[in-house]
Amino acid sequence: MSKLGSLLGKEYEDHKLSILTRTFKFGEGTFKVIVPSVAKIEAIYNYRNAPNLEKIEAIYQELKSNLIIKPEDKVEEKENDIVVNGRSIRESATNTHLTQYQILEYFKFLVPAEGQDVNTLTYEDINAEIPLQIQIEFMEKINEVLSPDYKEISSK
Repeated sequence: MSKLGSLLGKEYEDHKLSILTRTFKFGEGTFKVIVPSVAKIEAIYNYRNAPNLEKIEAIYQELKSNLIIKPEDKVEEKENDIVVNGRSIRESATNTHLTQYQILEYFKFLVPAEGQDVNTLTYEDINAEIPLQIQIEFMEKINEVLSPDYKEISSK
């Protein structure tokens, strides 16, 4: 039993999962989310400062290989980047990776079906079934459950 469990007693330990779980509706479904620790949320946001450069490079190479340049496009080739009409391909790769990372980590807050391990989930699993716009909406719903006052506070 944890120190907090000892303090709060058997009732807390017996119902810990339900105490730390919130629900939300999305479409016709009801989903459960485990409220993460502050450290877990901070780790997700801190990842932005030190993302996986290999994953960014892989996305960059994919974007670069699929790049279609029109005659009217203004293309600037730099040492390690291509800028098309003022938009950096490397920056797009970084933003894509960070978005995918955050979506994956937020989906991992969902309470899995019995016997499933949320830690085996990959972004590719999510992307294979759910369009990006719905992924973002799902993440926003999860965020609303975790921080109900977030929209109100961020709009001030």
